[in-house]
Amino acid sequence: MSKVHNFSAGPAILPQEVIDNCAKALLNFEGTNLSLIEVSHRGKEFVAVMEQARSLVKKIMNLDDAYEIIYLQGGASSQFLMVAMNLLEVKAAYTNTGTWSTKAIKEATSLGNVEVLGSSESKNFNFIPKDYSISSDYDYFHCTSNNTIFGTQMQSFPSSDVPVVCDMSSDIFSRELDFTKFDLIYAGAQKNMGPAGTTLVVIKKSLLGKVTRKIPTMLDYTTHISKDSMFNTPSVFAVYGCYETLKWIDKQGLAEIEQKNTAKADLLYGEIDSNEMFEGTAAKEDRSKMNATFILKDESRNDDFLRACNDANINGIKGHRSVGGFRASMYNALEIDSVQVLVDVMRNFK
Repeated sequence: MSKVHNFSAGPAILPQEVIDNCAKALLNFEGTNLSLIEVSHRGKEFVAVMEQARSLVKKIMNLDDAYEIIYLQGGASSQFLMVAMNLLEVKAAYTNTGTWSTKAIKEATSLGNVEVLGSSESKNFNFIPKDYSISSDYDYFHCTSNNTIFGTQMQSFPSSDVPVVCDMSSDIFSRELDFTKFDLIYAGAQKNMGPAGTTLVVIKKSLLGKVTRKIPTMLDYTTHISKDSMFNTPSVFAVYGCYETLKWIDKQGLAEIEQKNTAKADLLYGEIDSNEMFEGTAAKEDRSKMNATFILKDESRNDDFLRACNDANINGIKGHRSVGGFRASMYNALEIDSVQVLVDVMRNFK
Protein backbone atom coordinates (compact mmCIF):
# COMPACT_ATOMS: atom_id res chain seq x y z
CA MET A 1 0.00 0.00 0.00
CA SER A 2 1.37 3.44 -0.93
CA LYS A 3 2.37 5.67 1.96
CA VAL A 4 0.10 8.63 2.64
CA HIS A 5 1.90 11.81 3.67
CA ASN A 6 -0.36 13.19 6.39
CA PHE A 7 -0.16 16.98 6.74
CA SER A 8 -3.55 17.23 8.48
CA ALA A 9 -3.85 20.04 11.04
CA GLY A 10 -5.64 17.81 13.51
CA PRO A 11 -6.56 15.22 14.47
CA ALA A 12 -3.08 14.67 13.22
CA ILE A 13 -0.45 12.08 12.41
CA LEU A 14 0.65 9.75 15.22
CA PRO A 15 3.79 7.61 15.47
CA GLN A 16 3.24 4.21 13.89
CA GLU A 17 4.32 2.39 17.04
CA VAL A 18 1.71 4.31 19.02
CA ILE A 19 -1.00 3.26 16.58
CA ASP A 20 0.22 -0.35 16.72
CA ASN A 21 0.22 -0.41 20.52
CA CYS A 22 -3.23 1.17 20.69
CA ALA A 23 -4.54 -1.42 18.23
CA LYS A 24 -3.17 -4.24 20.38
CA ALA A 25 -4.75 -2.72 23.49
CA LEU A 26 -8.10 -2.50 21.70
CA LEU A 27 -7.98 -6.27 21.18
CA ASN A 28 -6.45 -7.33 24.49
CA PHE A 29 -5.59 -4.78 27.14
CA GLU A 30 -2.74 -5.74 29.47
CA GLY A 31 -3.50 -9.44 29.21
CA THR A 32 -7.07 -9.07 30.49
CA ASN A 33 -8.57 -10.57 27.31
CA LEU A 34 -10.77 -7.50 27.32
CA SER A 35 -10.61 -4.49 25.02
CA LEU A 36 -9.14 -1.25 26.33
CA ILE A 37 -12.49 0.43 25.62
CA GLU A 38 -14.51 -2.02 27.69
CA VAL A 39 -12.47 -2.27 30.90
CA SER A 40 -13.29 -0.30 34.05
CA HIS A 41 -11.38 2.93 34.42
CA ARG A 42 -11.15 1.98 38.12
CA GLY A 43 -9.37 -1.29 37.35
CA LYS A 44 -5.73 -1.48 38.38
CA GLU A 45 -4.56 -1.84 34.78
CA PHE A 46 -6.00 1.49 33.63
CA VAL A 47 -5.28 3.28 36.91
CA ALA A 48 -1.62 2.43 36.27
CA VAL A 49 -1.87 3.91 32.76
CA MET A 50 -3.35 7.16 34.12
CA GLU A 51 -0.65 7.42 36.79
CA GLN A 52 2.11 6.89 34.23
CA ALA A 53 0.53 9.29 31.73
CA ARG A 54 0.59 11.95 34.44
CA SER A 55 4.10 11.22 35.70
CA LEU A 56 5.58 11.17 32.17
CA VAL A 57 4.40 14.74 31.59
CA LYS A 58 6.30 15.89 34.69
CA LYS A 59 9.38 13.96 33.62
CA ILE A 60 9.43 15.34 30.07
CA MET A 61 8.76 18.89 31.27
CA ASN A 62 11.18 18.57 34.19
CA LEU A 63 8.60 19.73 36.72
CA ASP A 64 8.53 19.06 40.46
CA ASP A 65 5.65 18.36 42.83
CA ALA A 66 4.64 22.02 42.85
CA TYR A 67 2.68 21.11 39.71
CA GLU A 68 -0.32 18.85 39.18
CA ILE A 69 -1.13 17.01 35.96
CA ILE A 70 -4.74 16.30 35.05
CA TYR A 71 -6.54 14.90 32.01
CA LEU A 72 -9.96 16.40 31.31
CA GLN A 73 -12.63 16.32 28.65
CA GLY A 74 -14.19 19.13 26.63
CA GLY A 75 -11.15 19.98 24.52
CA ALA A 76 -8.97 23.06 24.87
CA SER A 77 -12.10 25.10 24.16
CA SER A 78 -13.50 24.21 27.60
CA GLN A 79 -10.30 25.58 29.12
CA PHE A 80 -11.07 29.04 27.73
CA LEU A 81 -13.81 29.25 30.36
CA MET A 82 -12.24 27.02 33.01
CA VAL A 83 -9.07 29.09 33.25
CA ALA A 84 -11.03 32.27 33.89
CA MET A 85 -13.46 30.53 36.23
CA ASN A 86 -10.60 29.39 38.47
CA LEU A 87 -8.17 32.31 38.17
CA LEU A 88 -9.93 35.55 37.20
CA GLU A 89 -10.84 37.66 40.23
CA VAL A 90 -10.27 41.29 39.17
CA LYS A 91 -8.67 41.48 35.75
CA ALA A 92 -6.57 39.40 33.36
CA ALA A 93 -4.25 40.15 30.44
CA TYR A 94 -4.44 38.41 27.08
CA THR A 95 -2.74 38.60 23.71
CA ASN A 96 -4.88 38.00 20.65
CA THR A 97 -3.00 36.05 17.98
CA GLY A 98 -5.71 34.09 16.21
CA THR A 99 -9.01 32.25 16.28
CA TRP A 100 -8.42 30.34 19.50
CA SER A 101 -7.15 33.28 21.55
CA THR A 102 -10.13 35.31 20.29
CA LYS A 103 -12.44 32.64 21.70
CA ALA A 104 -10.47 32.47 24.96
CA ILE A 105 -10.84 36.24 25.37
CA LYS A 106 -14.59 36.02 24.73
CA GLU A 107 -15.07 33.38 27.43
CA ALA A 108 -12.94 35.23 29.99
CA THR A 109 -14.78 38.51 29.33
CA SER A 110 -18.00 36.88 30.52
CA LEU A 111 -16.45 36.48 33.97
CA GLY A 112 -14.46 39.65 34.52
CA ASN A 113 -12.30 42.42 33.17
CA VAL A 114 -10.01 41.40 30.31
CA GLU A 115 -7.37 43.66 28.79
CA VAL A 116 -5.87 42.74 25.41
CA LEU A 117 -2.23 43.82 25.59
CA GLY A 118 -1.35 42.97 22.00
CA SER A 119 -3.25 41.88 18.91
CA SER A 120 -2.40 41.01 15.31
CA GLU A 121 -6.04 40.94 14.19
CA SER A 122 -5.63 44.03 12.00
CA LYS A 123 -3.26 42.06 9.73
CA ASN A 124 -5.29 38.84 9.75
CA PHE A 125 -3.11 37.43 12.53
CA ASN A 126 -0.03 37.04 10.34
CA PHE A 127 2.41 38.01 13.11
CA ILE A 128 2.93 37.71 16.87
CA PRO A 129 2.55 41.02 18.77
CA LYS A 130 5.57 41.82 20.98
CA ASP A 131 5.41 45.49 21.86
CA TYR A 132 3.65 45.28 25.22
CA SER A 133 4.44 44.99 28.91
CA ILE A 134 2.65 43.05 31.64
CA SER A 135 1.96 45.03 34.81
CA SER A 136 1.87 43.31 38.18
CA ASP A 137 -1.81 43.99 38.93
CA TYR A 138 -3.24 41.28 36.65
CA ASP A 139 -4.51 37.98 38.01
CA TYR A 140 -2.74 36.23 35.14
CA PHE A 141 -1.40 36.65 31.62
CA HIS A 142 -2.73 34.34 28.87
CA CYS A 143 -1.10 33.58 25.52
CA THR A 144 -1.39 31.01 22.73
CA SER A 145 1.98 29.56 21.77
CA ASN A 146 1.12 28.38 18.25
CA ASN A 147 -1.64 29.29 15.82
CA THR A 148 -2.60 26.43 13.53
CA ILE A 149 -4.80 28.46 11.21
CA PHE A 150 -2.48 31.41 10.58
CA GLY A 151 0.87 29.63 10.83
CA THR A 152 2.47 31.76 13.56
CA GLN A 153 4.32 30.67 16.68
CA MET A 154 5.76 32.42 19.72
CA GLN A 155 9.54 31.97 19.49
CA SER A 156 9.99 33.41 22.99
CA PHE A 157 7.75 34.28 25.92
CA PRO A 158 7.55 37.60 27.81
CA SER A 159 8.79 38.01 31.35
CA SER A 160 5.98 38.42 33.84
CA ASP A 161 5.48 39.03 37.56
CA VAL A 162 2.02 37.49 37.32
CA PRO A 163 1.08 33.85 36.61
CA VAL A 164 1.53 32.86 32.96
CA VAL A 165 -1.15 30.72 31.31
CA CYS A 166 -0.45 29.22 27.90
CA ASP A 167 -2.58 27.34 25.39
CA MET A 168 -0.03 24.94 23.86
CA SER A 169 -2.52 22.76 22.04
CA SER A 170 -0.70 22.67 18.72
CA ASP A 171 2.98 22.74 19.67
CA ILE A 172 3.24 21.05 23.05
CA PHE A 173 6.25 18.70 23.35
CA SER A 174 7.66 20.00 20.04
CA ARG A 175 10.64 21.86 21.50
CA GLU A 176 12.70 22.46 24.61
CA LEU A 177 11.29 25.09 26.96
CA ASP A 178 11.72 26.06 30.58
CA PHE A 179 8.27 24.89 31.58
CA THR A 180 8.70 26.26 35.10
CA LYS A 181 8.11 29.72 33.60
CA PHE A 182 4.47 28.73 33.10
CA ASP A 183 1.93 28.47 35.90
CA LEU A 184 -0.78 26.76 33.83
CA ILE A 185 -0.49 25.00 30.48
CA TYR A 186 -3.37 23.39 28.65
CA ALA A 187 -3.46 21.45 25.40
CA GLY A 188 -5.93 19.42 23.40
CA ALA A 189 -4.35 16.05 22.70
CA GLN A 190 -5.04 15.76 18.99
CA LYS A 191 -1.86 17.37 17.60
CA ASN A 192 1.40 16.17 19.17
CA MET A 193 0.11 14.20 22.10
CA GLY A 194 -2.39 11.56 21.06
CA PRO A 195 -5.86 10.97 19.62
CA ALA A 196 -8.67 13.44 20.15
CA GLY A 197 -10.81 13.09 23.25
CA THR A 198 -8.79 14.35 26.20
CA THR A 199 -7.14 17.59 27.26
CA LEU A 200 -3.97 17.95 29.28
CA VAL A 201 -3.78 20.56 32.04
CA VAL A 202 -0.52 21.27 33.84
CA ILE A 203 -1.10 23.56 36.80
CA LYS A 204 0.90 24.98 39.69
CA LYS A 205 -1.01 24.13 42.86
CA SER A 206 -0.31 27.51 44.48
CA LEU A 207 -2.40 29.15 41.76
CA LEU A 208 -5.69 27.77 43.03
CA GLY A 209 -8.14 28.83 45.74
CA LYS A 210 -7.77 32.58 45.24
CA VAL A 211 -11.08 33.55 43.60
CA THR A 212 -14.14 34.36 45.67
CA ARG A 213 -16.76 33.05 43.25
CA LYS A 214 -18.34 29.65 43.75
CA ILE A 215 -16.97 27.39 41.05
CA PRO A 216 -19.24 24.63 39.68
CA THR A 217 -17.87 21.23 40.68
CA MET A 218 -16.99 20.04 37.18
CA LEU A 219 -15.25 23.33 36.34
CA ASP A 220 -13.12 23.41 39.48
CA TYR A 221 -9.54 22.25 38.93
CA THR A 222 -9.31 21.11 42.54
CA THR A 223 -12.12 18.62 41.91
CA HIS A 224 -10.09 16.79 39.29
CA ILE A 225 -6.77 17.12 41.11
CA SER A 226 -8.25 15.55 44.25
CA LYS A 227 -9.54 12.58 42.24
CA ASP A 228 -6.41 12.04 40.10
CA SER A 229 -8.35 12.84 36.90
CA MET A 230 -10.93 10.20 37.83
CA PHE A 231 -13.77 12.36 39.20
CA ASN A 232 -15.86 11.17 36.26
CA THR A 233 -15.08 8.51 33.67
CA PRO A 234 -12.08 9.72 31.68
CA SER A 235 -11.64 9.26 27.94
CA VAL A 236 -9.92 5.91 28.37
CA PHE A 237 -8.74 5.40 24.79
CA ALA A 238 -7.52 8.98 24.39
CA VAL A 239 -5.56 8.87 27.65
CA TYR A 240 -4.01 5.55 26.66
CA GLY A 241 -3.01 7.06 23.31
CA CYS A 242 -1.36 9.96 25.16
CA TYR A 243 0.47 7.52 27.41
CA GLU A 244 1.90 5.65 24.42
CA THR A 245 2.83 8.91 22.67
CA LEU A 246 4.50 10.27 25.80
CA LYS A 247 6.62 7.12 25.99
CA TRP A 248 7.66 7.72 22.38
CA ILE A 249 8.52 11.36 23.16
CA ASP A 250 10.42 10.43 26.31
CA LYS A 251 12.61 7.94 24.41
CA GLN A 252 13.78 10.67 22.05
CA GLY A 253 13.84 13.69 24.33
CA LEU A 254 12.66 17.18 23.43
CA ALA A 255 16.09 18.25 22.18
CA GLU A 256 16.08 15.61 19.44
CA ILE A 257 12.43 16.24 18.61
CA GLU A 258 13.09 19.97 18.29
CA GLN A 259 16.07 19.31 16.03
CA LYS A 260 13.94 17.18 13.71
CA ASN A 261 11.12 19.73 13.67
CA THR A 262 13.56 22.51 12.80
CA ALA A 263 14.97 20.49 9.91
CA LYS A 264 11.49 19.86 8.51
CA ALA A 265 10.51 23.52 8.79
CA ASP A 266 13.78 24.72 7.24
CA LEU A 267 13.30 22.39 4.29
CA LEU A 268 9.77 23.54 3.52
CA TYR A 269 10.23 27.25 4.18
CA GLY A 270 13.39 27.16 2.09
CA GLU A 271 11.33 25.99 -0.87
CA ILE A 272 8.54 28.49 -0.22
CA ASP A 273 11.07 31.34 -0.25
CA SER A 274 13.06 30.18 -3.27
CA ASN A 275 10.16 29.11 -5.50
CA GLU A 276 8.72 32.18 -7.24
CA MET A 277 5.32 30.50 -7.60
CA PHE A 278 4.71 30.42 -3.85
CA GLU A 279 4.61 32.90 -1.00
CA GLY A 280 4.41 32.43 2.77
CA THR A 281 1.58 34.16 4.64
CA ALA A 282 3.14 34.53 8.11
CA ALA A 283 5.83 37.03 9.12
CA LYS A 284 9.18 35.27 8.75
CA GLU A 285 10.31 35.89 12.32
CA ASP A 286 7.07 34.35 13.63
CA ARG A 287 6.74 31.36 11.33
CA SER A 288 5.44 28.21 12.96
CA LYS A 289 7.46 25.02 12.81
CA MET A 290 4.22 23.10 13.24
CA ASN A 291 1.97 24.74 10.63
CA ALA A 292 3.45 26.31 7.50
CA THR A 293 0.94 28.48 5.64
CA PHE A 294 1.54 29.57 2.06
CA ILE A 295 -0.25 30.54 -1.15
CA LEU A 296 0.20 30.26 -4.89
CA LYS A 297 0.76 33.72 -6.32
CA ASP A 298 -1.49 32.68 -9.21
CA GLU A 299 -4.53 31.45 -7.29
CA SER A 300 -6.13 30.20 -10.50
CA ARG A 301 -3.67 27.27 -10.25
CA ASN A 302 -4.80 26.18 -6.76
CA ASP A 303 -6.82 23.20 -7.96
CA ASP A 304 -3.95 22.09 -10.19
CA PHE A 305 -1.57 22.11 -7.24
CA LEU A 306 -4.04 20.22 -5.05
CA ARG A 307 -4.35 17.57 -7.76
CA ALA A 308 -0.56 17.30 -7.94
CA CYS A 309 -0.45 16.83 -4.16
CA ASN A 310 -3.17 14.21 -4.32
CA ASP A 311 -1.27 12.32 -7.02
CA ALA A 312 1.73 12.25 -4.65
CA ASN A 313 -0.43 10.85 -1.80
CA ILE A 314 -0.23 14.12 0.14
CA ASN A 315 -3.19 14.55 2.48
CA GLY A 316 -4.55 17.55 4.40
CA ILE A 317 -2.67 20.29 2.57
CA LYS A 318 -5.55 22.66 1.82
CA GLY A 319 -5.43 25.87 3.87
CA HIS A 320 -8.04 27.02 6.35
CA ARG A 321 -10.77 29.20 4.85
CA SER A 322 -9.62 32.14 7.03
CA VAL A 323 -6.31 32.28 5.18
CA GLY A 324 -6.85 30.30 2.00
CA GLY A 325 -4.03 28.75 0.05
CA PHE A 326 -2.27 25.82 1.68
CA ARG A 327 -1.20 24.62 5.09
CA ALA A 328 1.38 21.95 5.82
CA SER A 329 1.14 20.73 9.40
CA MET A 330 4.42 19.14 10.45
CA TYR A 331 3.79 17.68 13.87
CA ASN A 332 6.30 15.52 15.73
CA ALA A 333 5.35 12.23 14.09
CA LEU A 334 5.65 13.51 10.51
CA GLU A 335 8.87 12.29 8.93
CA ILE A 336 11.13 14.61 6.96
CA ASP A 337 10.72 12.25 3.98
CA SER A 338 7.10 13.39 3.73
CA VAL A 339 8.18 17.03 3.72
CA GLN A 340 10.63 16.20 0.93
CA VAL A 341 7.79 14.72 -1.13
CA LEU A 342 5.84 17.98 -0.77
CA VAL A 343 8.92 20.03 -1.69
CA ASP A 344 9.45 17.85 -4.78
CA VAL A 345 5.84 18.47 -5.85
CA MET A 346 6.35 22.21 -5.44
CA ARG A 347 9.54 22.10 -7.52
CA ASN A 348 7.92 20.03 -10.24
CA PHE A 349 4.95 22.35 -10.25
CA LYS A 350 7.29 25.25 -10.90
